[in-house]
Amino acid sequence: MAGYLGRLCRLPRKTTLRATEERGKWGSKKEFILSVAGAIIGLGNVWRFPYLCYKNGGGAFFIPYVLFLVTCGIPLFVLETALGQYTSQGGIMCWRKVCPLFEGMGYASQIILFYGCISYIVIIAWAFLYFFSSFSGKLPWASCNNTWNTDSCVVLNNYNATANWTSPMNASSSVVEFWQLRVLKISTGIDALGSVRWDLSLCLLLAWIICYFCVWKGVRSTGKATYVTATFPFLMLGVLFLRGMTLPGAFHGIKYYLYPNPARLADPQVWMDAGTQIFYSYAICLGCLTTLGSYNKYNNNCYRDSFYLCLLNSGTSFISGFAIFSVLGYMSQKSGIDISSVAESGPGLVFIVYPQAVTLLPWPQVWSVCFFSMIILLGIDGQFVGLESIMTSLTDVYPSQIRKGYRRELFLMLICALCFMFGLLLVSEAGAYILQIFDHYVCSGPTLLLMAIFQSLIIGWIYGAERFSDNIEDMIGYKPLSLIKYCWMFGTPLICSGTLVFLLLRYSPLKFNNSYVYPWWAYLIGWFLAMSSLTMIPVTIVCKLVKGKGTLWQRLKTSSRPADDLPVIAKEMTCISASLHVPDDGKICNL
Repeated sequence: MAGYLGRLCRLPRKTTLRATEERGKWGSKKEFILSVAGAIIGLGNVWRFPYLCYKNGGGAFFIPYVLFLVTCGIPLFVLETALGQYTSQGGIMCWRKVCPLFEGMGYASQIILFYGCISYIVIIAWAFLYFFSSFSGKLPWASCNNTWNTDSCVVLNNYNATANWTSPMNASSSVVEFWQLRVLKISTGIDALGSVRWDLSLCLLLAWIICYFCVWKGVRSTGKATYVTATFPFLMLGVLFLRGMTLPGAFHGIKYYLYPNPARLADPQVWMDAGTQIFYSYAICLGCLTTLGSYNKYNNNCYRDSFYLCLLNSGTSFISGFAIFSVLGYMSQKSGIDISSVAESGPGLVFIVYPQAVTLLPWPQVWSVCFFSMIILLGIDGQFVGLESIMTSLTDVYPSQIRKGYRRELFLMLICALCFMFGLLLVSEAGAYILQIFDHYVCSGPTLLLMAIFQSLIIGWIYGAERFSDNIEDMIGYKPLSLIKYCWMFGTPLICSGTLVFLLLRYSPLKFNNSYVYPWWAYLIGWFLAMSSLTMIPVTIVCKLVKGKGTLWQRLKTSSRPADDLPVIAKEMTCISASLHVPDDGKICNL
């Protein structure tokens, strides 16, 4: 049997087996599922979706959310996962294989990931500081008897609830002062850099050390790490959900979260929020899904996996809203503050509102440890999956230079050290201002929307949606739904283009806390960060055309043609593994 299978495989079996062994594969299907779950389920599920749902019509918000999920989220999720599995290549080489002219798509996504690795991990450093502070005898943000507190500090439990407790004009909450004066020690502006916060820098170093050892052996270590980092947050979320639902006033908070207001659907901003949330929480257009899919076996049913993972992501967002708003409802009843005064999105929810809420609970240290351990692990697995994507993409481009010996580990250490050094700017006294620049310009809606438009047009029209459907059929035995194919061709690019136009028409200069206006050079840095990734697409196109031969039209045709050996390596590995055992679907070697 083994000899017969070997004759079916076209390329030299010994060479291909060695190359694939060096690149590696997932140890089991569970590792792939957990790694993708860790990449897509992050802080956006906890601090963004519940607030958007409350803000944009409660239960009515699910109408535009589901529409964008079906027309953009799931089609792009299937596209990227299947693209990685079919080519067995990371975020850069996959585009060189299917359409060399647009290899710049891969470089653009990896630059965005690199910027994201520098900035995103700072949130984990903040969470570590809160986590360690939770082990004190009394939560430091629950009192005004600390060295950093001002004379206007008040504790919410003892404060007149009719006043605006977050207002710094008359009084400031002890929680807000802990966040601004102890954690951030925030300066007057981005031009006042100040000193590096030494405790935050140590937390940042700890986060990078954890990420390094999760990735240093490739998928062998990444897959094993996700058994903890991707499952423990669900356990903590379940604990917080059960505790929140048993608190007095919980259903008052749930009503704010889900009570439908269909009139809000007439506001175009509601639809834009739904679309940007899909891109924000599904990790699409970043190359992560392509990288994770590239370590699958050729005949893995990535199409079915994509639907289950999308359902898991959206379900987690929905459940986290119960965990958050049930506690906010209790907080509202306990202190007399209306939920609308404290419900917010972003870091304010995680580092101000929820820490305030846990001070009102019995055993606040326990609930604080549970909450911030969940935040840390939600951030860590997304961080090291992004780092793994960068390493995979680079090693696929330069396999002989990076994969040999300990070169991969040393190169990974160099990247981590470089990101840590840049990250020290974000844990300075002006770090919060710099972080918002990164968040707004690098991982923003317009950048990801442009990437989604290009990606769907390349696969839908240049490579061919029908051809890609046939590729998926070759892997899993059947074609995806026609709706998915038509979304690649029409639905996704049209909806993303409309969303992009709307966002550009409503553009307004970035402000910090809706009040601080950045200097002109800060906006210039922001646009440089945004364009440094997107410009890789036209730059690569020009380079390909200049290096080509023949007329301009001949160069365009040649550089748009898929590689001749596109699927053969991955398919050969199916043959080789089949010589050892029969795959789950019963097919031996489908060449």
